[in-house]
Amino acid sequence: MSRWMKWFPLLTCGALATGCAHGPGVSAPDLELRRVVVYRNGVAYFERAGKVRSDRVSFRVRPSHVGDFLATLAVMERGGSSVRSASFPVRLNPKAKGRDELETVTLELDGEEHELTVGYVSAQPIWRPSYRLVFSENGKPSLQAWGIVQNLSGEDWRDVSLSLVAGAPIAFEATLATPVTPRRPVVSDLGELIASVPEGDSSLAEGVEGGVVGGVVGGVVGGMIGGEPQQPRELPEQEAPMEEELSDEAMPPAPPPPPPPPMSAAPRANILVAAATVTAGQTRYDAPTPATIPDQSATMVLLVAQEVPGEAVFMFAPDDGVPESTEHPFRVARFTNSTAGLLERGPIAVYSAGSFLGQGVLAPLSSGGEATVPFALERGLAVEVNQHSEYQGVRLSRLEGAQLYIQEERVVRSEYRVRNGGTEEAKVLLKHARLPAGTIQAPEGTEERVGEGIALVPVKVPARATVDTKVEERELMGSRGIDWMEPLAEKAVTDYLRDPRAPADAVTKLRAAWELRGRFKEATEALHRFRMERSTLEAASREARNNLKALEKAPASANDLRKQLTGRLADLDKRFAEVTERLVRAELQYVETRTGFDNAKREARITEALPRE
Repeated sequence: MSRWMKWFPLLTCGALATGCAHGPGVSAPDLELRRVVVYRNGVAYFERAGKVRSDRVSFRVRPSHVGDFLATLAVMERGGSSVRSASFPVRLNPKAKGRDELETVTLELDGEEHELTVGYVSAQPIWRPSYRLVFSENGKPSLQAWGIVQNLSGEDWRDVSLSLVAGAPIAFEATLATPVTPRRPVVSDLGELIASVPEGDSSLAEGVEGGVVGGVVGGVVGGMIGGEPQQPRELPEQEAPMEEELSDEAMPPAPPPPPPPPMSAAPRANILVAAATVTAGQTRYDAPTPATIPDQSATMVLLVAQEVPGEAVFMFAPDDGVPESTEHPFRVARFTNSTAGLLERGPIAVYSAGSFLGQGVLAPLSSGGEATVPFALERGLAVEVNQHSEYQGVRLSRLEGAQLYIQEERVVRSEYRVRNGGTEEAKVLLKHARLPAGTIQAPEGTEERVGEGIALVPVKVPARATVDTKVEERELMGSRGIDWMEPLAEKAVTDYLRDPRAPADAVTKLRAAWELRGRFKEATEALHRFRMERSTLEAASREARNNLKALEKAPASANDLRKQLTGRLADLDKRFAEVTERLVRAELQYVETRTGFDNAKREARITEALPRE
């Protein structure tokens, strides 16, 4: 194992801040700090224990901590609880007290000798994870997870049982120590007039078992109060083989020296790694040995050190913060969280063959989940993207209130060209942004990332080669209203009527409405045609009359022209009368078909589109 891979269960850092030290938020001279559980939401659970030879025990609490202390205080004693009351001073103006002055909270006990365990929650900086991913010579990664704990509590933590909890249970700042007097309504005697009537409420009867008290002790503090610190696990001793006396002649030849062990990122002894347990969806890491963390200092606890399934590949994932990523892919580490617990968000450093390759950020990763972490940019590979879309296909989505609604299908085609300028084959994952509600046709091996809105499209590019790949997606657009006379409506309705999966009743009513739609369309066209023809005849007749009027004072030589215009006018009047008669019939037909069409549209109803094939 190389020098830079030496492991220690706890790594303590120097002072975190300068200046005068302050006292702890909560202290009790008679009870020793035994356990600290640090969460990711700004609080920590503290547990103190010891023998008290008195009928009371006092805590010195900072004013800002009194509310949390009273809201989360839990006391247990061997043989049962024996606390009669907890008293503390009340100040109408808490700000008048100095910042460093302490309040005294006194627990009254029923007796003079007790073996107590007291737990409470107090403000505490969150613990932070830090990860390393080390690739061995065969390409298999080992995951190292460290938890960084900062002690700013105002007291030294000496030989405490230390635990770190992933996740953030709900915790709020309580103000139980601050006096609150709510306003009360003023009741005056106004005779028989009742100004307001208070509202009452009722609830179902509940038994004592499984009530609030049992839930708090077993759910909030259960597993902490009275818990014994975990002892280091002992490795089984191996007995040395017995040596047999052999003569020089019987001595076998010396075996060849064994090959050196492979490089590993895991410690030799698992007792150096924190024990992980998952309870009620929470992951807790318990330090393997008692921890000592002086005030104003930090400690790193080794949480995970094991091989995990994974690989190092390339991923094309354009990022606005990295301009060149629109042309070149990232180097990424992909691995599966094969541990039993949750890995919180934190920085991760990637190593291989004793060299630092880069850094990334690990998003929260549940047990069994897979992470893809970019840690460097690869300029030896280049990617070009060409994308275009078009609308194809239409279908009837619904028919309500005589209004037709259709859905159009959008087709988006993405073409990727990957160039490899290196001397080795490269596996590239193309991070393709998915259409929200589309179907995808992509190369074999494409990974759908449900909930992330992406697909990872694999491409293998030989050395000094170029590979093209395509992705096609189809998406139905949102439903929109359309006029019955539009060509798209005709296609959508015709396809619906031909589909054998369509409900029979809906088809019958829609077909009746569609047939009337055809008649109404013909009547509308006829009405328009006759109106246009009558308008043309009317204009021609007006022109002929104007010309005859202009010839009234003309000489006798213009008589032939008068006869022609008179004959033409008579013919136009005859045709105008015929067209007017046809127009009247067309108007009646239009009104009749329109009424029937409107009634048929209102009777037809389709509530949902047919499933896509």
